[in-house]
Amino acid sequence: MDKTLEIECLTNLAEGDHRSYELLFLAYHPKVYHFLYGFIKNEEEAYDMAQEIFYKVWVNRKTMGEIKSFKAYLFTMARHMIYNYYEHTLVKEKYTLSRLAQSETYEPEQDMFAKDLALLIDLVVSQMPEQRQRIFKMSRKEGFSSDEIASRLNIHKRTVENHISKALSDLRKALQYISFLFF
Repeated sequence: MDKTLEIECLTNLAEGDHRSYELLFLAYHPKVYHFLYGFIKNEEEAYDMAQEIFYKVWVNRKTMGEIKSFKAYLFTMARHMIYNYYEHTLVKEKYTLSRLAQSETYEPEQDMFAKDLALLIDLVVSQMPEQRQRIFKMSRKEGFSSDEIASRLNIHKRTVENHISKALSDLRKALQYISFLFF
């Protein structure tokens, strides 16, 4: 867009002329978009940012008549948007890292609770019939599949699944009872 037409469009835009806005948008939106995309390498984000820049142009249209170089104005806005984008990304990354660090902090209460829970599970399992104990341990502690357990014990796969289901049901009942007593 030549300088004379640009100044005329900016003056008309300041008076609320939609057609002038459209001309400026069509002339500069692709350039702003490509500038933004060159830095952030995210098409959707670059497009949204370019849209936001032109939205701000429309909202602040009354001041557009004072601008001497619309291109410089747009690219200054784009540069600030890029700074904000990276600043926001940095804040998100710091937050994510802090959340990860918090989740990895050692808490003795959690460790104690996990040990107590493991003891409770072992106690409940030890009260189960021998075949159910064996199948449950092979499944949950040794990591065998139902097919592997059935093959090793020479029983039907469905029998293995029934034993595991009953074992888990016994554990649920015990955990419900314990949680009722303590919580």
